Amino acid sequence: MKKIITVFGSSFPRPGDEEYNTAYELGKLLGQNNFDVCSGGFQGIMDAVSKGVTEAGGRAIGVTVNLYNAKPSLYLSEEIRCESLFERIEKLINTGDGYVILPGGTGTLVELSVVWEYINKKMMSKKPVVCIGEYWNPIIETIENRMKLEGRETGLVKIFNGIAEAVEFIKESLN
Repeated sequence: MKKIITVFGSSFPRPGDEEYNTAYELGKLLGQNNFDVCSGGFQGIMDAVSKGVTEAGGRAIGVTVNLYNAKPSLYLSEEIRCESLFERIEKLINTGDGYVILPGGTGTLVELSVVWEYINKKMMSKKPVVCIGEYWNPIIETIENRMKLEGRETGLVKIFNGIAEAVEFIKESLN
């Protein structure tokens, strides 16, 4: 059975935007490396990664919630509908064998924080957690410094500037 990588990121990038293109290439690369993808199932990064993985022969699972009156991505292979935002976050996390976090706003930050907290508090087993881009450097550095201060495990979240290195790390981590 294929491993599933949950991808978090902004709903705002549109086709042709750099962030959209990066997410598309990420989805394609994950599909080419025999992964399926799970996302929030709507537009922006979620649409792009779904398009990329399906074009590469993988499945795109969208975990949606009827809060935004948003249209699900046309590239979904499967849609899982949730009743609340918290149920959606839980389903996104539980579905993933690993996580890639692309640039996003407060929703993306919540998703990263919940994954990190679950692993930190041993509420789930360690899984690869990868942030893409310099965007995440100050956020991850700040939290890592706090983790050191509190005597907690550090290095649970990795940052990569490119998607190829990130996918390679995920492959190695899951083998």
